[in-house]
Amino acid sequence: MKTSAVLTAIALTLLSATAVAGPDPATGTLGLQFGPYVHHWEHDPDHNDTPWLLGLEYRSPERWVVGAAWFRNSFDQSAAYYYAGRSWPVEAISPNLYVKVTAGALLGYTGRSEDKIPLNHNGVAFAVIPALGYQFDRYNAQVALLGTAGVMFTFGIDLPSW
Repeated sequence: MKTSAVLTAIALTLLSATAVAGPDPATGTLGLQFGPYVHHWEHDPDHNDTPWLLGLEYRSPERWVVGAAWFRNSFDQSAAYYYAGRSWPVEAISPNLYVKVTAGALLGYTGRSEDKIPLNHNGVAFAVIPALGYQFDRYNAQVALLGTAGVMFTFGIDLPSW
């Protein structure tokens, strides 16, 4: 299946979920994520530290998440991550702090970078990404652990319901 077909199917699924959700935030939230920077544990001048990640994520009232993100990987290749997961509040510290774990298909590591991530076959790999986030009103910031490669910093905004 072509990447454009997958992207279209996911976008339609996410949009239909928000159309059903209605204006009550207790029914779920659709948000945009932006990832401007990755810190790699091992410095390599060939690494791309600015992935320009753009993501779309739906969160249910029960804190389940489903989403998709498009970005330039560490080797400056077009890449995508299609995922599902869950978040948990860390209320002992702050009701706005949360831990999130997602898992899904990571696409785009091909050619010279195909062996740079585990479980990769023909540019498709399985990934698990844990993150620590902070939500304030409609805005969030997250630090996501990218396995042994590094960490990504993302910022997001929840879209208004309609």
